[in-house]
Amino acid sequence: MPQRKIIHVDCDCFYAAVEMRDDPSLRDVPLAVGGDGGRGVVTTCNYKARAYGVRSAMPGSEARRLCPGLVMVPTDMGRYRAVSQQVMAILRELTDLVEPLSLDEAFLDVSDVTDHKGSATLMARHLRERVRQEVGITISAGVAPNKFLAKIASDWEKPDGLFVIRPEDVADFVRGLPVEKLFGVGQVTASKLHALGVKTCGDMQALGPDVLIERFGKQGYRLHEMAHGRDERAVVVSRIAKSVSVERTFSQDLPDMTACQTVMASLVADLNLRLSRKARRKPIHKLFIKIRYSDFSTHTLERVREQVKEPALDDYLPLLAELVTNRERPVRLLGLGVRFRNDDAPVTQLRLFD
Repeated sequence: MPQRKIIHVDCDCFYAAVEMRDDPSLRDVPLAVGGDGGRGVVTTCNYKARAYGVRSAMPGSEARRLCPGLVMVPTDMGRYRAVSQQVMAILRELTDLVEPLSLDEAFLDVSDVTDHKGSATLMARHLRERVRQEVGITISAGVAPNKFLAKIASDWEKPDGLFVIRPEDVADFVRGLPVEKLFGVGQVTASKLHALGVKTCGDMQALGPDVLIERFGKQGYRLHEMAHGRDERAVVVSRIAKSVSVERTFSQDLPDMTACQTVMASLVADLNLRLSRKARRKPIHKLFIKIRYSDFSTHTLERVREQVKEPALDDYLPLLAELVTNRERPVRLLGLGVRFRNDDAPVTQLRLFD
């Protein structure tokens, strides 16, 4: 079986990060979102508040006792959902295989992605930089051969970190991993494991599967697998792909329209490769093109082109000519893609966010 490449991304103190982004006066103070009023609880807090011991799900009164200077703001779920959708859209430009776990975290399976030299580490760096530049918040990322290890890795260098567990490093990494780090191991299970003399995954490996299954039932087998760094769970996609696109950010700005036309051919080739891998039989509804100029202003244009079966360079050049009004303006990013007709979608589509 080919080696999988999984990325887990997690927005750092997400709700608080959005509040600090939108109100710079909140960046240098201990901040909690939610928790105001008599019975309110803290939804999340920034790292300055965490230094005082403030935590999510803590009653607001206790948070204020621990941190008398705590600034509290009400939750604004509509705003957080909008920011989440921005982040998820960036992730989906890299791959369709995205599994959101909540508004602020997701798994990506990038095993078959050839962008960024096929390196999951370079992909994770790219995603972190794009979210920082375009959304204005930071995300931490973990790269590993499976979901279990990728999720642990994303927490390893938080906040604003990237940690990579290579396949050849898995055995050494898990051997010293405390059992409390394992998915599903809370205080009760950890105490039971400690009573058996098990404090690390290495201890659990030595104990063997029979004892674990006898003591913990089905969970015992799962613990045994995790202790060896194994996790075969797939990244689960419940969302219907509505579009496929490719884009390229240039280390040196393209100087003019002619340079853009020159690189378009390779972008169209990349798009068709991605289409062949993901959604070849879906009927195309629209073609679209995206440009970001050197001043970071971004412009898009889309046109209905239902007769197109396999997009070609000549299909996109008229869109480029229509979108670019100043032929001498330097271009930082160029992207293009297709949107699919919705014929085969269910009558009621699943909602990604409640």
